[in-house]
Amino acid sequence: MMKTQNFGYKKLYIDGQLVDADSGSREDVICPATGEVIAQVAKAGRVDAEKALRTSLKGFKFWSKLSLEERTSWMLKLRDAILEKEYELRTAMVHEMGKTYAGSLEDIQRLTEALEWYPNAMKNLREEQIPDYDNTHTHKMISKPAGVVVAYLAWNFPLLNVGYKIGPALASGCSLIIKPSSLSPLSTYMVGEIMHSINFPPGVVTILAGSSSEVATPMTTSKIPSVITMIGSTQTGQKIIAESTTSIKKLGMELGGNAPFIVFEDADFDTALDLAIALKFGNAGQICVAANRIFVHKNIYKKFIKAFVKKASELNVGFGIKENEDVFMGPLASRGSRERMFELIEDALSKGATLEYGGEIPDDLPEKGNWMKPTVISGTTREMKVFREEIFGPVAGIMSFETDDEVLELANDTEFGLASYIFTNNYKRIERFVEELEFGEVQINGVKYAIYLPHGGFKNSGIGHDCSHLALEDYLVKKRITAAL
Repeated sequence: MMKTQNFGYKKLYIDGQLVDADSGSREDVICPATGEVIAQVAKAGRVDAEKALRTSLKGFKFWSKLSLEERTSWMLKLRDAILEKEYELRTAMVHEMGKTYAGSLEDIQRLTEALEWYPNAMKNLREEQIPDYDNTHTHKMISKPAGVVVAYLAWNFPLLNVGYKIGPALASGCSLIIKPSSLSPLSTYMVGEIMHSINFPPGVVTILAGSSSEVATPMTTSKIPSVITMIGSTQTGQKIIAESTTSIKKLGMELGGNAPFIVFEDADFDTALDLAIALKFGNAGQICVAANRIFVHKNIYKKFIKAFVKKASELNVGFGIKENEDVFMGPLASRGSRERMFELIEDALSKGATLEYGGEIPDDLPEKGNWMKPTVISGTTREMKVFREEIFGPVAGIMSFETDDEVLELANDTEFGLASYIFTNNYKRIERFVEELEFGEVQINGVKYAIYLPHGGFKNSGIGHDCSHLALEDYLVKKRITAAL
């Protein structure tokens, strides 16, 4: 019998205080592994959203006037306090989202790295000197904080997503309202508790979750925010962009992905295989840069499928709440997500695909959890939903290709353009694919993500960048200074 932990009741973090929702409303947090209630959080409403905006405006006026050294001191104090609560935060993420304990480490690392890295990135930001061709004036460009930021975050990496926003926002001098997903708000609310415990300046960071109509829409349509940023689906991004037009706001959007994972005949077979497994089934496939469409050259197609199925069938699926547990994949975050996986599988099979493995619920795990076996489908085609849509789950669709022209055209045949992966040792081919793949990231013969590496997409995959110095651009405005000689 799986045992879950109860984390009690967590309050909103507004104006430096932990408070109940104005209405007194609370919302259960459900563990996707067992279906049990593992916490309650205050559920914000319109009054709370309006208070968040007002206090964030005051917080911005205070925070933006601090020196970078003063802001850095507070950010490092927060980093240290988070590290002191690492186990509690990681355990909360395992319970609220179903990720493995090992998988939760990346969230903590990215959050704490962001709090340390972005002050240095801000320090290294140089004024741009502009030459005057008539030698009558001097000109320079300086950067100023944009204002109040509203950040809407996805549920799949609760604290990693917080890190991607809180780091550049605070380093730049902005105040920040964080709205985590109601599916996984627990660990983010706990960050609010940590900020309260260290007396972080009031109004600089606000944390609240609630319905889109009661919280997101009032904040997005308000004229107070200068920046709206989010991590989520393209559909949600489009809605937020439309609602934001009550005033001119900067937008930063990391949206859906449909990554091609291309394996050529001359690739390092074992490397490609291992990374395909990791990128498809890590975090139960709930990753925006997951290997969504796996293309394998026809000469190694059958060999690859056989090896892929073997590895997928050996993955340990379970509730990994302990550091030493050998669990690779947890449950899906919601029952609706699992139902959608079965709809995608049914659609593919009805259109001629073959179910190679999985496609069912494990019989040795709690019935009330959102469990699913890693699933492998071969013979996918562009008419299937698994080709067209972002899967966001543990379903791998594999198809063969014959020529470079063919697979390049297939890879680019999508409305999305976030990550892409190619495995080949042909340098001429690499040059061509780097040039012609319509994706914001092209990774060759390996995979790396880090806080200092830009993360952004083309087409319907977003606007701007998370990570790296480029992320600062979402939170800064430029001022030209011209002086007569």
